[in-house]
Amino acid sequence: MNTDITSKLTRRNFIGKSSVGAGLLLGAPSIIKASTAAAPSDEIRIGFIGCGLQQGVLYDSIVNIPGVRPVAVCDIMQNRRRAAFGRIRSRYGNEPNRYIDAAEMLEKEQGNMEAVFVSSPDFWHAPHTIMALEAGYDVYCEKMMSHDINEAREMVAAMDRTGKLCQIGHQRRSNPRYRYVLNELMHRHNVFGPIINMNGQWNRALSSSQPISVRPTLLPDGETLRRYGFDGGAEKNLSEDELRYRFLNWRFYKALSGGPISDLGAHQIDIFNWFMGTKPKSVKASGGRGYFHDREHFDSVMCLFDFDTPEGTRRAFYQVLTTTSAGGGYFESFMGTQGTLEISEREAYTNIWKEGAADNDAIWDEMVARGFLIKQASGMAAGGSDAIASYESAPPDQYALPGGLDKPPHQPHIENFFNAMRGKDELTCDARHALESEAPIFWVNPAAESQETIHFTEEHLHT
Repeated sequence: MNTDITSKLTRRNFIGKSSVGAGLLLGAPSIIKASTAAAPSDEIRIGFIGCGLQQGVLYDSIVNIPGVRPVAVCDIMQNRRRAAFGRIRSRYGNEPNRYIDAAEMLEKEQGNMEAVFVSSPDFWHAPHTIMALEAGYDVYCEKMMSHDINEAREMVAAMDRTGKLCQIGHQRRSNPRYRYVLNELMHRHNVFGPIINMNGQWNRALSSSQPISVRPTLLPDGETLRRYGFDGGAEKNLSEDELRYRFLNWRFYKALSGGPISDLGAHQIDIFNWFMGTKPKSVKASGGRGYFHDREHFDSVMCLFDFDTPEGTRRAFYQVLTTTSAGGGYFESFMGTQGTLEISEREAYTNIWKEGAADNDAIWDEMVARGFLIKQASGMAAGGSDAIASYESAPPDQYALPGGLDKPPHQPHIENFFNAMRGKDELTCDARHALESEAPIFWVNPAAESQETIHFTEEHLHT
C-alpha cells in the first residue's frame, strides 16, 4: 500500500487536482490503479464508504437480495465501523475488512470487491465516487450526487471515461408504483388528461430536525475531522468540540451540504423532471430561518419551477418545511384536467381522484374493469349551511392503485444496480440522468437567497 496516497488524500487536494476549467474532469490520471481481476462467480462482493444512518437503510435492503456479499466497510468513526462489521458478520458469516480511509480500502480490496456503495456526507460523494470509478469499481452513490454542480459534472465525466456503472440513489426511479403510474396511467392511457400543475412537499416535524448529539469520546478527534474536510467553509480555526458538532450535523453547513432542499426535496423535484420528461426553464424561490436562526441553510424553502412543453407552460410548486409535520407528510401531486395523482413512497399518502365533471369516464371505467385502478368511493359534496353552490366544483371520485410494494423502498433500485452489473438490465438512474434532473435543484438556494427568478441557460443545466 502506498501510504503517501492515503495520508495526503484530503478532500481539498483531491478536488484541487481533479478540477479543470469550469469543473470538468478531462483525461485526469487515475489516482488508484484500476482493477482488472474478474469476479470468480456470480456473487457480487461490495464495500461501503460511510457507515452512518443511510448505510443502515441501504444495508437493510441489500440483505434481502441474494447473490451479494459485503466484504469491506469504511468510516472515520470507530463505532460506525464496528456496528457495520457486527451486522455483516451476524448476517453473512464473514468478517468484512475495516478501513478509516476510502483510498486505502479501494486499493487493498482490488480483486476482492466489485462494487462500492457511497453513503458518506454529501460533500464527499463526488471524491469518493470518482476515486471508486477510477479504481475500477461500479458505484452506487446516494443522492444528491454532490453539494456542488461542477463536482457532479466531474462524476458524469468519470463514469463516461471509465465505462463503469454509476447509479445515483433516486430510488423512486425504480419504484414499481411510480413506474406503473407513469407508463400505464399517464403515458399509455392518459387517465388524468393533460397535466397542468404539479405540487410536492416534505413537511418534517421539529422533533425530527434537531441537532444530533453523541458522547464526545465516541467521535473522531479534531485532527482527523480537519483532514477529512469538516472544517470546510469555516471562517476561523475551529475547536475540537465545534468540529465534532459539524461532523454530526454537516447538513447545516453550506460548504458540506445543500440543506433541506437538497436533503429532502431532491427526491421529489426529481419526480417532476422525470414525469415531465423535460428540464424546467426557470425557478423562483423563497426561504428563511424562521426557527433555526443559527443554521447556515434556510429551515424552510418554497420554490416554483416553470416547464416548457408542447402543450404550453406547466408549473411545479414545491415546499420543504423542517418545523412541522402537518399537511399530509411527503408526496408529489400531478393535477390534470381529468384527474389528479397524489403519489408517495408511502402507500398511505398515495391517492387518485377523478374530476367529477371528467369527460373520459369510459377510460376510468375500463381501468377499473381491467384491474388497473380500484374504485374507492364516489365523490360527496362537503355540504353545510356555508356552502355556495355556484362556487362549488363537482366532488371527485376516489381511486387506489392495485397492490403495494412489499419491499423496503430502496430495494428495487439496488436490485436494478446489481442486475445491470450482471448485464441483465440497464440502470434506471445513472449519473448523467441524475444530473439532468438534479441540475435545477442546485439553483433553488441561490434563487431563494437572491429573491430573483433564475432563467436557466445551457450553462446552468449542462451535464
